[in-house]
Amino acid sequence: MSKKAKARTVVVRLYSAAQTGFFYTTVRRRLVPKLSLVKYDPVVKQHVLFNEGKK
Repeated sequence: MSKKAKARTVVVRLYSAAQTGFFYTTVRRRLVPKLSLVKYDPVVKQHVLFNEGKK
């Protein structure tokens, strides 16, 4: 039996840089670098940087 192939995509969590504990869950391709996006954080009611962390 041969080994199972890895998936092309991975599910990741984007954690708020404002340390509020709020996160978004998204899908990215496996071979691209880690994500960093500016999105809305409803806890602090403003747009902040979200960095990828472990799921």
